[in-house]
Amino acid sequence: MWRHIAAFAIVSSLSLGRPAMAQTPATGEADPGVRPTRLIDRAEVRVSRVEIQPGATRRIHTHDDVEYHLWIPLEGTLQLTIGSDAPVAAMSGQAFFLRRGTPHGFKNVGTTAAAVLEIFVKQTATAGGQDPLGAVAAELAALHRSPPR
Repeated sequence: MWRHIAAFAIVSSLSLGRPAMAQTPATGEADPGVRPTRLIDRAEVRVSRVEIQPGATRRIHTHDDVEYHLWIPLEGTLQLTIGSDAPVAAMSGQAFFLRRGTPHGFKNVGTTAAAVLEIFVKQTATAGGQDPLGAVAAELAALHRSPPR
């Protein structure tokens, strides 16, 4: 239960607004109209907020430098494509869990700007052999699979 609360608190605090510090532009627009802003970048985790203009598409790509990737729509009308599956509607507040190297892409199919929170778990083992970030990622993935209450 505490893991659910902790995971929710982390995601909520990051999605409520942009902190004044620790915010740097990522390496520029990966695709026209897709603008990531780095919120946190540590050895264990990287967090970015991605703004997507109407009609903009982030081409299919992979992240081979991370263990896990959580893709969480915050606002707008989005479609997400994972692997060779057909695109799915991605609603605000949903969480999508991807493992290292999973091909994915997304598109803003709405008429207003959209935003996504991306959490990348880069390192899951600590010196003591514990896996705290992996546990949070797994808990968030389990929440995504649970039906809304």
